Amino acid sequence: MQQPVENAQLFYEYYRQWIDVYKKGAIREATLDKYLMTQKWVEKLAPELKVYELTRTAYQKLLNDYAKNHEKQTTLDFHHQLKGAVLDAVDEGMIERDPTRKAIIKGKSPGVKKIKYLNQFELHTLIAHLDIKEAVNWDWFILLVAKTGMRFSEALAITPGDFDFARQTLSVSKTWDYKGKGGFLPTKNKSSVRKIQIDWQIVVKFSELTKNLPEDQPIFVGDKKIYNSTVNDVLTRHCKACG
Repeated sequence: MQQPVENAQLFYEYYRQWIDVYKKGAIREATLDKYLMTQKWVEKLAPELKVYELTRTAYQKLLNDYAKNHEKQTTLDFHHQLKGAVLDAVDEGMIERDPTRKAIIKGKSPGVKKIKYLNQFELHTLIAHLDIKEAVNWDWFILLVAKTGMRFSEALAITPGDFDFARQTLSVSKTWDYKGKGGFLPTKNKSSVRKIQIDWQIVVKFSELTKNLPEDQPIFVGDKKIYNSTVNDVLTRHCKACG
């Protein structure tokens, strides 16, 4: 049976078009990058797979091939990112039946996870080791994050005007687009907009640090592009020095 031209389209090409139409401009750049990475994997694993050939067996084989090099949760994310496009293709009549139905999610066993937190004693030791100078540096940033629990992008967006030293609070209402072209962005979600209680150490130190800085300009953002790996390197050096 001869397939219509649109059904004979390569699946990875269809998926790329679907991302452009439905996802581009509707989701954050970081999330869009994940969809684009999924598209690259589809192209790598099934470069000849056409839309009309996407049966349950073909789809399961695609998931299985991806699972060979990824953990189960990562494979589940891969499946979720593909499923929306596949169901749209079903709705449009490009695929006869839903090939994602009853899909089995496989994957490698999770590796040993590296501990990603400090206990209370370690945190106090780290804070005491920070080199808090008169000028802004990444040690100031680590101090603020350690004391408030803010996300990296939230802390980058903090301006002097966000502090209320009299009430000992810090307002979180925006993030900084460090992965893109810079500039303020909304918080991750509405519940992320909040006021954080700050202690006297933060009040005393940051009131002195920020008194001559512009009220509406981020404290930690300069002229150069910022990478979280830079701050992680500083944090790692402190942790090693503290044993």
